[in-house]
Amino acid sequence: MKLGAFSISLSVKDLEASKKFYENLGFTKFGGDESMNYLIMKNEKTLIGLFHEMFENNILTFNPGWDQDAQTLEDFDDVRKIQAELKSKGIPLAQEADPSGTGPGSILVFDPDGNGILIDQHI
Repeated sequence: MKLGAFSISLSVKDLEASKKFYENLGFTKFGGDESMNYLIMKNEKTLIGLFHEMFENNILTFNPGWDQDAQTLEDFDDVRKIQAELKSKGIPLAQEADPSGTGPGSILVFDPDGNGILIDQHI
């Protein structure tokens, strides 16, 4: 199963304070928009999303179809294929993509400890 680019999505209390903190760790702004309450920060191949008032807990995020530079991959597993495989293994989904759809879509699962895993395809 090819899950694509990996990042952690952090729920932050103060977007500017978090931005400054991660800049001090060597991260730079890679994407996002402060006016929309989120930033994507990058340090080499490591991505961290900073999200203010968008969700309660931190989330592991995978982006099928993207590499760590948000460049489109030629060969990737569509989120609906991943969804079907997870369901065939009996893994319950908290959010599903339209199985007959194409293009962007996302699914959400929780690991045994309640950690959210978002598989979010943008292409």
